[in-house]
Amino acid sequence: MAAKLYVGGLAYSTTSEGLREFFAQCGNVVSATVITDRFSGQSRGFGFVEMATTEEAQTAISQLNGRELDGRRISVEMSNPQAPRTGGGRPGGGRPGGPGRGPGGGRESGYAHRPSKPVKW
Repeated sequence: MAAKLYVGGLAYSTTSEGLREFFAQCGNVVSATVITDRFSGQSRGFGFVEMATTEEAQTAISQLNGRELDGRRISVEMSNPQAPRTGGGRPGGGRPGGPGRGPGGGRESGYAHRPSKPVKW
């Protein structure tokens, strides 16, 4: 059964292929991924490596944790399973001016904005 490892402290220059090659010395690497920023594409400094067996994962932890990769000392540990995600987003459907959000928000008043003092024309 495959075992997933969390790898922290990666250099921004580390690639997924470089990570795969580094971990291959400890056994069969099923996958290796460096996590990147969605917008800039730059490494976020951590990644995940999936080893073919739990024994190979334990070997990788004991041999590679604290070692240097691309000029940075990395940390290697078993990955915790990802918690299930809920719907997320903002309450009220993600609209900044939705109900209960201060001046201008909400349809209860019938007006987009109700002045605090009467307006004299």
